[in-house]
Amino acid sequence: MNNALFLTAAAGSGSMSLFTIVYLAVIIGFFYFLLIRPQRKQQREKEALLSTVAIGDSVLTTAGFYGVVIDLSEDTVIVEFGNNKNCRIPMQKSAIVQVEKPEDAVQKDEPQAAPASEDTDKKKGLFRR
Repeated sequence: MNNALFLTAAAGSGSMSLFTIVYLAVIIGFFYFLLIRPQRKQQREKEALLSTVAIGDSVLTTAGFYGVVIDLSEDTVIVEFGNNKNCRIPMQKSAIVQVEKPEDAVQKDEPQAAPASEDTDKKKGLFRR
């Protein structure tokens, strides 16, 4: 009789340990997809951003200052802030949050003409007749 109780207890604990393993695997998968994967994606985007930094780019730092990159090395940059040419501060590349290329700034400043379309005259909406 004791052997029968032992066998049923062993069989029950085997299915319980399988359930526990599956439960832990689901929890680990949940944490991977909600915490680790997005963090790695954000890290790759940051590395790509920092690899595109060049001399003359306008940058935003983590402190909220806008400046222009004057010189750069492997892990540090020298940024000039404001119109004062004497305000040049060396900082780590990781302190850069946003980069704007000079070509992008010129394109944003130019007003874009709306394309002349014949379709606008032909459109009949709810209130146009």
